[in-house]
Amino acid sequence: MAKPLGRNGFKYRPQFGVIIICKDEADQAEIYARLKADGYKLKVVSV
Repeated sequence: MAKPLGRNGFKYRPQFGVIIICKDEADQAEIYARLKADGYKLKVVSV
């Protein structure tokens, strides 16, 4: 039996991640490409 949805209609599923601080945009692109090639699921964030 599936777990019921929460009061807000969403089913919570824990996720875990790591934030990598990059020197600049070029460094971010290089690290992204390397991790993507290693098979990681990635999201790009700029703050």
